[in-house]
Amino acid sequence: MINRSVKKEILELLSAFPAVAILGPRQVGKTTLAKDIAKDLGADAIYLDLESNSSRAKLFDPESYFQLHVGKLIILDEIHRMPEIFSALRGIIDERRAQGNRYGQFLILGSASLDLIRQSSETLAGRIAYKQLSGLLLSELDNPRTELNRLWLRGGFPDSFTSKTDTSSFIWRQQFIGTYLERDVPQFGPRIPATLLNRLWTMLAHNQGGMLNTSTISSGLGISNPTARKYIDLLEDLLLLRTVLPWSGNVGKRLVKTPRVYIRDTGLTHALLDIVSMEDLLGHPVVGASWEGFVLENIIAALPMNAKPYFYRTAAGAEIDLVIEKGNQRIAVEIKRSASPVVSKGFHIGCQDLEASQQYVVYPGSEIFPLGAGIEALPIFDMMNKIHQS
Repeated sequence: MINRSVKKEILELLSAFPAVAILGPRQVGKTTLAKDIAKDLGADAIYLDLESNSSRAKLFDPESYFQLHVGKLIILDEIHRMPEIFSALRGIIDERRAQGNRYGQFLILGSASLDLIRQSSETLAGRIAYKQLSGLLLSELDNPRTELNRLWLRGGFPDSFTSKTDTSSFIWRQQFIGTYLERDVPQFGPRIPATLLNRLWTMLAHNQGGMLNTSTISSGLGISNPTARKYIDLLEDLLLLRTVLPWSGNVGKRLVKTPRVYIRDTGLTHALLDIVSMEDLLGHPVVGASWEGFVLENIIAALPMNAKPYFYRTAAGAEIDLVIEKGNQRIAVEIKRSASPVVSKGFHIGCQDLEASQQYVVYPGSEIFPLGAGIEALPIFDMMNKIHQS
């Protein structure tokens, strides 16, 4: 089993809150992680899968069931199937708090972000903490330097990454996409034709890392602009898409205000584009944008809580792929697929505009070396370490 880097943080949250929610898309490893955490705690844990009729039946009277298992960590999986359970959780948590039992009572697992947070924030404010679980990260692998291409190609869903062959991994991802479109997405939003959503997802894969142009998308799909935006928001709420906002400070220049959009898992991007092998990927027009999205997800996962990711672009062409803002500090990151990266004039101008305190170029090599003008080229592993330590 691959050890997940967020486990330590979740254990710390369980020592400070009565309930902790782990949010992430289906099949990303939430259940495995939750059971591993229970084992580490030495807890006599109760696991309830709320998609199961038998588990839901046990919660016909949730207050009585929870009282029956006082002192045990209760894991509630796929909480969206029983959102009404939150009101019962509040009463139980408050009652136990009065008795001195304050922490580590419930571990809640959910496959969506916005709806789940809205439900729980109304009833469990101050009683629950949240943590997103991404796909597998380079920092979690035993041999990140040798397994980098495998993770980039197959993506971070554990079953996809650990498949015996690239072809079996590709088939797994195709099945995953089909299941999500036909069964899972309708649970979280209005009924959307699977064929339409598949076309939308494929359009976004072709436009990986591009500006979010809902007019182009709506025209291509034959739907209204608001409807296209609603579908994109739903995929983002399901933690399958990431929109990166443009930096919007005052530098006296016309700034691009449209966000960039990425499919968060590169394995899904490649499956949507029928990319099976590294040979296919390296010869495909999406290779540069795919690499950018892969690096971006790994870096963002390493950010401390007080750091925010943006990109920077002006109407005149100054551009930075990733701007990390942490207090008064701005870190500029350019992402290059080339083994001999060259920094554009636009990056230099952007760094001057932002008064960037640190400037880096992330590339697929293995050495760290200067590029002049205070810019350092480094591999993705070293960039993640710098971010994590800063």
